[in-house]
Amino acid sequence: MRFSFFSAFPPYRGGIAQFGSALVRELRKQHAVEAFTFTRQYPDLLFPGSTQLDAAAGQDIGAVRSLDSIGPWTWGRTAKAMMASDPEVAVLRYWMPFFAPALGVVAARLRRKRIPVVCIVDNAVPHEPSFYDKPLTRWFLKRCDGFVALTEAVADDIRSLHPQARILVLPHPLYDHFGSAIPQQEARAALGLPADARVLLFFGLIRDYKGLDILLEAFAGLDERYHLLIAGEPYGDLAPYTDRISRLPDPKRVHLHARYISDEAVPAFFCASDAVVLPYRSGTQSGITAIAQHFGVPVLATDVGGLKEAIVHEGTGLVIAEPTVEAVRAACEQFFTNGRPLRFREALQRQRAELSWSRFAGHFAVFCGSLRLR
Repeated sequence: MRFSFFSAFPPYRGGIAQFGSALVRELRKQHAVEAFTFTRQYPDLLFPGSTQLDAAAGQDIGAVRSLDSIGPWTWGRTAKAMMASDPEVAVLRYWMPFFAPALGVVAARLRRKRIPVVCIVDNAVPHEPSFYDKPLTRWFLKRCDGFVALTEAVADDIRSLHPQARILVLPHPLYDHFGSAIPQQEARAALGLPADARVLLFFGLIRDYKGLDILLEAFAGLDERYHLLIAGEPYGDLAPYTDRISRLPDPKRVHLHARYISDEAVPAFFCASDAVVLPYRSGTQSGITAIAQHFGVPVLATDVGGLKEAIVHEGTGLVIAEPTVEAVRAACEQFFTNGRPLRFREALQRQRAELSWSRFAGHFAVFCGSLRLR
């Protein structure tokens, strides 16, 4: 099958670019795939991080940079470029309403040429919603022919806005491009962590909805055996978090790396940890679980959105009933009892084949083929 695929790809950084690269590389083993990405993803004034690009980003799949998110003169041009290879299916990646106008125009142009449009949807309803989100997303969704969601929660959000949508739900594959695991003691030594500590990891962008403040309050009640590793770039003011850390009984047990973590640095953070904690107030899915599963690290996540769909409760991790200080603290303590750390890691190893990129790409291609209009 011939695909034209638009998404964030390297040199753009982050999980969506990494996901897109991995999927394109897997699809290319059996199909022809042309990749397209942004010339400008976000205006600098609207981007809260330090940079949108990663000069050292791996998995370069040769994406053509064609679309300016705020440049309407590039939207039709991008659609024309995507048509040039005579694709049987076009694929778009959608994760926030900001992109609805641009991607909606691209989708409409492609469909006029009888090219079906399949959209991989990360979030149909944003984590931090505004009044215009649903109208923009509804307008965009109606210009697509099929949808791939990574959780049932996202599929339900799509149906709430587009009841007739054809949707395939496929769980997020493992992020396996970070390389092999390293010995835990080696990772801890590299990060200055005690060899015998109980290490909890909060990883990824630091944003309000992710509940780091909840985790810090929960951590305040944990004994001296526990250490908290925080690794990720803040999208917003870091001061409220550093203030909370300074007021902890023993601030030295919190290890803060408030920066974007490069691919090369990722293994040390996960391999040093006993468990990843996702104390989110809201969410759909998280690519963090896919990294944790690759390194065989159990996840403790709150029961919001589709987070729990990536976890087998009491099998590969723990689902925390609610995003409260008491519930998060209790889960952190419960995890280290009754042999759970070893038992969960063994279960994660058995799960690897079910979350492979080859399995995801195979189901994805079959679904796309079922939507062909010509």
